[in-house]
Amino acid sequence: MAARDPLPAIVRELGRQPYTPVWRAMQAFTDARDEATPDELWLVEHDPVFTLGQAGRPEHVLAPGEIPVIHVDRGGQVTYHGPGQLVLYPLLDLKRLKIGVRDYVCRIEQAIIDTCAEWNIHAERKDGAPGVYVAGAKIGALGIRVRRGCTFHGLSFNIAMDLEPFHRINPCGYEGLQTIALSDLGGPASMEAVKSVLLEKIAGLFGIALTRADGVPAPHVA
Repeated sequence: MAARDPLPAIVRELGRQPYTPVWRAMQAFTDARDEATPDELWLVEHDPVFTLGQAGRPEHVLAPGEIPVIHVDRGGQVTYHGPGQLVLYPLLDLKRLKIGVRDYVCRIEQAIIDTCAEWNIHAERKDGAPGVYVAGAKIGALGIRVRRGCTFHGLSFNIAMDLEPFHRINPCGYEGLQTIALSDLGGPASMEAVKSVLLEKIAGLFGIALTRADGVPAPHVA
């Protein structure tokens, strides 16, 4: 069977944003889209926030202090978002891409693994614990939701950030789980450097052609 042409997807750079308005915008986009709506990828850094997924247990939030805790409609347990962490929200129509949810999760994880490999950092999956790890420490977290075959929420990737807030929770429900950032492993501290590679990996793994929201082709993405 001949390979299909890449499907179009729009990249939106949201900059640094509070969590809740972006979450509500994802929900609204997903509710309003139809079969003809192009897929989108939203890139964002969030103000400090703990989010507790649908399976989240409040006892995993140990000492939030001044950081707000928001209960959200993604899968998974509790995680932290903050400056220096790259968050990517793929808003994809899985039916149109002809992939299932498990394959979607696998490809998202693989995009992080392949991005780390660009800087000779060996990242891997861990059985029974979604996300991406380097020597047992978590560098990338996943929390997704699928509605009518369309995805929202997504991944967070620690680039160059203060990891202290992760000590205030049991990350993803695991007591004592260590976290790490790409820059701590010899990777870049530049968000822009990582964004371009991550987008290239996502485009290849999902067979999509990315353009910026202003119509300019996304860098390093065929």
